[in-house]
This record gives sequence, structure tokens and C-alpha cells, in this order.
Amino acid sequence: MFLMEAMHWHHFRVELQQLRYAVAVAEERSFTRAAERCFVVQSALSHQIKALEGEIGVRLFARNSRRVELTPAGEAFVASARESLRAAERAVVDAAAAEGEVRGVLSLGMIPTVGAVDVPALLADFHAAHPAVRVRLRSGNSEEFLADIRAGALDVAFLGLPEGAPPDGVGLRELSRESLVAVLPAQHRLAGRTRLALADLADERFVDFPTGSSGRAQSDLAFSAAGLDRDVSFEVMSLPVIVDLIERGLAVGLLSASVLPADSSIVTAALTDGPRRVEYLAWDAFNPNPAAVAFLALVAKQSA
Repeated sequence: MFLMEAMHWHHFRVELQQLRYAVAVAEERSFTRAAERCFVVQSALSHQIKALEGEIGVRLFARNSRRVELTPAGEAFVASARESLRAAERAVVDAAAAEGEVRGVLSLGMIPTVGAVDVPALLADFHAAHPAVRVRLRSGNSEEFLADIRAGALDVAFLGLPEGAPPDGVGLRELSRESLVAVLPAQHRLAGRTRLALADLADERFVDFPTGSSGRAQSDLAFSAAGLDRDVSFEVMSLPVIVDLIERGLAVGLLSASVLPADSSIVTAALTDGPRRVEYLAWDAFNPNPAAVAFLALVAKQSA
């Protein structure tokens, strides 16, 4: 049976570059964006995808002038293609590590409100120590990052979670623990107060992170514990946009004081019953690659 399979697969001449192109098209849902991501002209990428489909005898993508979607066969192929690319990258990285050099790719997730560490400074130190490592930095929310770490699609991530809800299934290091503060426009009626209760803000319009995200859950849990409802008029994932909406007097918010810009016109007040959050560094503890191990060691050294 094995010999028959080997003879069958012997006829295929699928290249790693074709796998990269297929994964890029699947993730971008666009041949144009996939070509830009892979630094090739679109005609060359399209030719390689067509050649790949001809080689394996199935159609991977349903496409027209407006849409690109994976076929069922494409879904199965791309899942295996990702595994093959990771294995190929790991082979190169492991060979370099045997010679004492850390290489490869570090995929790093970062929430918009990291305050426990200076991520750009950390990456500068990491690059100085390991210049051969390429860093893929992604922004997003903690739930997305945790799912990707557990699936082996992300190496390391900075997370912000409600106190008392540490995640499982990942390696974990606590970086900080803090209370959120009320963030108000400078002209707000409560702007002169240094301490507030959630009840003082119950009738305000809020800006917060999207429903279902951990950044939102922290505040939702605190209001629920206080027996209060609130009106979240704006749901935003971008911290600068949240701050801008508050500055313009459109809403109030609950944020970490450590991530607020020093040059804004907003004001803050401590909360007697406000939410608390914990920042973590999480990683894939199953079989971390050398780049992830080196990054974790640097964070541990700098936060010791």
C-alpha cells in the first residue's frame, strides 16, 4: 500500500513556492493581494496556482472577477500546505540551531493595549541579539491569539484578560496586574473628580472594544457585578480611535492608564469598583521553535 502511494505521489511536482502562493490566496481571498504579499506579479502567481491545480487534478479556488473562495478540496489542501510549510521552515531553523544560530520566523501577536512592556524596544533588543530571525507582528484580540497558539498558528502573544480568568492550554507568564481607570473628555462634568464609582458613569455613552473580546469583558463583568447597565455606543478595536472619540466628547471609556497618550486632552479618575485586568505573555508550549524560545528568554530576563 505504501509503495502504491509512493508511486502515485512520485508523479506530482508540487513546489514549496506553490504551497506559499496557495496559502496566501486562501488567507487574502484575493489574487491581487496575495501577489503583493508574495512580492510577485499577479500573472505569475495565477499561472503557478493554475499549474498546481493541473498537477494535483483538483480545483482549489472558486473565483470570478469579484470573489475568491476555497473549494472543499482547497480547504483540505491549504490545511496540509500550512503544515508542510511549517515543517520545511522548522527543518531550516533546526539545522541553523545545531550550528548555534537562531533563525526562522517568530510570529507574535499583540493586543492594542500592551502596557507591561515596551514592545518596540523589546523587538529592537531581540533583533540585535538574533538578526537572522524574521518577526511577523500581528495585531488583534486575546481570544483570537489564544486559538491560534493552541492550533500551532502563532508562536507568542501579549494578552490582556479579566482578573481571575487565566487561559489554559498554553504556556503563560504574568506580566502585570492593574485596575482600569475612567477616561473622560477634558470638558466632562466629572472631569474634576479624582475618584469615581461605576454608578457615577452608568448614564454615560461608552466607547469600548467589540462585544465578545476580552478587552470588553473586563468592563462588562464589572458593571454586571455592580448591578448596572450601560450604553456602549461605539465599539472599536483601535486604541487611538477610542482615545480620539473620548477627546471629542462623544463617549467615556475604561482603560489602562499605562497605555494612554501623554499629550492628549483627556482626563482620568480612579474607580472604587472598576475592572481589573492581567497582562500575560502566552506561547505554544507544545514544541516552541528556537526563535520563540529565544524571545521568551529575553522577556524573562528583562522582566525578572
